[in-house]
Amino acid sequence: MYFAALLARTEDGWEASDTELDDVETLSDLTDLAREASVDEDTVLVFIEQEDAWFGVIRVDGEEDPRIYISDASAAARSSYGEILLTDELLGREPEAEDSIAALEELVGLDGTEDGEPDHATDNNNNDTDLDDNDDNDDGLDADAVPTGPLGDTGVLADLGLPEKELLMLRTDALVEIADALGAAEVLETVR
Repeated sequence: MYFAALLARTEDGWEASDTELDDVETLSDLTDLAREASVDEDTVLVFIEQEDAWFGVIRVDGEEDPRIYISDASAAARSSYGEILLTDELLGREPEAEDSIAALEELVGLDGTEDGEPDHATDNNNNDTDLDDNDDNDDGLDADAVPTGPLGDTGVLADLGLPEKELLMLRTDALVEIADALGAAEVLETVR
């Protein structure tokens, strides 16, 4: 079960609203949703929680890029909403690098041979490729692996009253504890 809410900071404190994520397909969609809730381009926090599995906090300050914290990246990777937050940038990957390489190879038609080369050259290239694949496996590294545990900006809420160390310790009922630290527990409870 999921819970999602927006907390928008105003002159009078925090305003909370629950939110439906059915139409949200990308981080950009989520950021736009947060900006629409913003008062005078002030801070908006988006909370997403999958019961007993993971939670995420997305902070949007005006037109700045969103700041993201996820409590358990591997758990979030198994969730459609978590996948929205796990951007290539957050995971330290080049954006769509594999897709770009595959598209270029298809476009150019690279098969490892040049016109007039004998077919056995292809076999040699395939053997080299197999060796390269084995080398990758020997390293034990998977380019698509998502780390277990916290990921993102651990200082996302530090200036709002929740230090990094405390954020990293949160597990269950995390959003309640975060809202309490921000002085927004009552307004969050109204939409929960």
